[in-house]
Amino acid sequence: MILCITHSQDFYNIDLFFEYLNSKNIPYFRLNSDRMNHFQKISVNEDSFELTDEFGNTVHSKNIQGVWHRKAWGISTPEELDDDYRKVFLSGYANLRYNLITVLENVPWINPFENERKIDGSKMLQLKLAKENNLRVPETLFSNDEEKITVFFHEFCGGKAVAKLHSLTAKTMNGENLISTMIIEEDTLEHLSDITYCPMIFQPYVDKEYELRIVYIAGEFFTGKINNSDNVDWRSAQGDYHWSAYDLPENVKTGLTSMMKAMGLYIGAIDMIKGKDGDYYFLEVNPQGEWGMLQKELGFPIAERIADNLIKRINTHE
Repeated sequence: MILCITHSQDFYNIDLFFEYLNSKNIPYFRLNSDRMNHFQKISVNEDSFELTDEFGNTVHSKNIQGVWHRKAWGISTPEELDDDYRKVFLSGYANLRYNLITVLENVPWINPFENERKIDGSKMLQLKLAKENNLRVPETLFSNDEEKITVFFHEFCGGKAVAKLHSLTAKTMNGENLISTMIIEEDTLEHLSDITYCPMIFQPYVDKEYELRIVYIAGEFFTGKINNSDNVDWRSAQGDYHWSAYDLPENVKTGLTSMMKAMGLYIGAIDMIKGKDGDYYFLEVNPQGEWGMLQKELGFPIAERIADNLIKRINTHE
């Protein structure tokens, strides 16, 4: 049995995954992370757990052979819960969820949980590993210091920078908040006085030909190109944009493969841009980023390959 940790509003990607498992006669259990609360019955021992979900379906850890940590959402709280007890409720269930996850640390995961957590939580570590593996990375500063940001802007940005919040989850397929990215120019530097309340990542704005979303699966690449040269991020662009299939240069594939191995990840959604200077710039990797639009528009068998990789490792117990 494969355990899939997701959330109650997830669809399409996960449906494709389950359809493929059904075609292989492989059982699965869907665990909605946002409902791991009073809606479910959860009991964890030192080396096992039993869980009955909000629909009355029961799973025991002894039957789970592999895990896909597809998406984790915040735990929902009862409307009737007193505000003073809300923090206690969330802390208790978050700890219960983490203890449940650690019971499964010795079975194959699509990405090892702790590796994924570390990489997803550190943009600067991502950039460091990308650079160490011969990928081009824009100069970057993560700061709440207005003076340091101003110096960085004048030294590296040539009059135009990109500012982005770190790890702000995006609700794309039915509901995450769009990633907050903005352009900083000379006349907007004066508005940085509130940066102490919200540290941001700053990079020079790179004039681009197009953006790339690259799905990496254990050395295999599924790459989509979107001609979004006029907007800072395709996810917030307005207009009729379409994906087209793209073949990455071999040196970029080599760098990405060695970077993903250094991160300890089998799978990830990677964002890069092709600059007008001809270079490929690495921006970030999301271990569980969106790829449904590539499968839908380009026919890439991404869900199937993700499942195949996990099934192979279950059978060899890697």
